[in-house]
Amino acid sequence: MNEILDAILAPDSTPADFAALPLPSSYRAVTVHRDEAEMFDGLPSREKDPRKSLHVEEVAVPELGPGEALVAVMASSVNYNSVWTSIFEPVSTFAFLERYGRLSPLAKRHDLPYHVIGSDLAGVVLRTGPGVNAWRPGDEVVAHCLSVELESADGHDDTMLDPEQRIWGFETNFGGLAELALVKSNQLMPKPGHLSWEEAAAPGLVNSTAYRQLVSRNGAGLKQGDNVLIWGASGGLGSYATQFALAGGATPICVVSSAQKAEICRRMGAEAIIDRSAEGYRFWKDERAQDPREWKRFGKRIRELTGGEDVDIVFEHPGRDTFGASVYVTRKGGTIVTCASTSGYTHEYDNRYLWMSLKKIVGSHFANYREAWEANRLVAKGKIHPTLSKTYRLHETGQAAYDVHRNLHQGKVGVLALAPEEGLGIRNEELRSQHIDAINRFRDA
Repeated sequence: MNEILDAILAPDSTPADFAALPLPSSYRAVTVHRDEAEMFDGLPSREKDPRKSLHVEEVAVPELGPGEALVAVMASSVNYNSVWTSIFEPVSTFAFLERYGRLSPLAKRHDLPYHVIGSDLAGVVLRTGPGVNAWRPGDEVVAHCLSVELESADGHDDTMLDPEQRIWGFETNFGGLAELALVKSNQLMPKPGHLSWEEAAAPGLVNSTAYRQLVSRNGAGLKQGDNVLIWGASGGLGSYATQFALAGGATPICVVSSAQKAEICRRMGAEAIIDRSAEGYRFWKDERAQDPREWKRFGKRIRELTGGEDVDIVFEHPGRDTFGASVYVTRKGGTIVTCASTSGYTHEYDNRYLWMSLKKIVGSHFANYREAWEANRLVAKGKIHPTLSKTYRLHETGQAAYDVHRNLHQGKVGVLALAPEEGLGIRNEELRSQHIDAINRFRDA
């Protein structure tokens, strides 16, 4: 690994230098173990501790197949799917790996007693498999997390509809929280040159997810003038949704849970902000019944911030706790677009407010290659900025995942893999200087 790192850090390394590097037989990776999948049985989700289930260990370098690339990972980040993997919810990810392993002899590589997790990376291509022409050793890249086979016609209009669509590092093995990662070559995108390794690794999954969910025609189709309610507006997903709304001429109504998070939204340029903790919204009376009076109070507060208008779009991801309120406050003909259920998967709402007001619920899941590419392009142009707040070392990933699980973080939490320190990998100082305050606003907070 030292030779690989030296080549990455050297200013004059060539593609031939990278192609000639010997590959190690093993590498350090963050894993969960199949034989520990029941370790948290009987505990409520909040009491399940990723620090107990995540391991950092040496694992074998996987065989490189056609259409694939082996990448030296300089930095990665923690997403909520890493938390789900670490607490074995809603199911153990080994079920995903077993199913994938039945697809083909090559896919069988993924069905192992350990799972290398992580769905983001920034790093350098070391090797490419047969059939890869667009990328070569030495290319500095980021990776999006859509893994597809595209042998079915279903995926050729929108690759997210491929029957064999999977999220890399969650439903496949050899993910990005490691010193090396195995990806399909059509996951690769150019690393934004004005960002450090850890900054470039942070947007990936959440930026692409927010782009499809909010901007793409496959999601809400954001337009100028829209009012957009954004739950968790300073978090991993919501911070990008807030930026897309502002960049697209819409008005974000940012829902946060503290004064500190409200201030971060103001730093991004948002003005309409609701601190749901300070204002005491309780959408559920108890475990079984919601409180429509709270929906109405919430809707009234939104109209106070928008000059009397209801929201055109609700950017939903908390799920059970908020979904009833989301459906209620959306304007007639508006859209509730949902990509997750971090507070619970069983959503309940009063259907009268949906059907009689011609509202739409749209499901959105990650992004296709084109959407991910466009989202990354906006980062590379300095239009959308990383929301990195804190960076951990690889051996501290359990603590990083714990922080995300307990909502102790702001924006995105990064993880250094091969990178020996923060701040490396910056190639375009001029562009960086133009946006340095925006790049650092979550760190400064």
